[in-house]
Order: sequence, then C-alpha cells, then structure tokens
Amino acid sequence: MAKTSAISVRVPDATKAAAEAAAQDERRSVASLVELILTDWLKDKGYLPKD
Repeated sequence: MAKTSAISVRVPDATKAAAEAAAQDERRSVASLVELILTDWLKDKGYLPKD
C-alpha cells in the first residue's frame, strides 16, 4: 500500500455540501473525490507527472 499523508482544510458550508453531493453522485467518499480533483489539477499544471 502506498504511503499517504493527511491534509486538513476548512471550506464554506456550501462548498462542503456541494462536495458531499458530488461525491454521492460519483459513489465516492468526499476524501476520495477531493484527492481525485487535486491530483488531476496537479497533473494538468505540471506539478505531478501524467500517467
């Protein structure tokens, strides 16, 4: 299993509710959705290598 690190962020209530709704629609946890969004953004910007 890959080593992971925790990140804690604060967001407005509306953002959290939207993330929860989106995660439910995608059948993911909010943490999994946020990881996907962040990873995709970092790849698009060149901070992470594209697969």
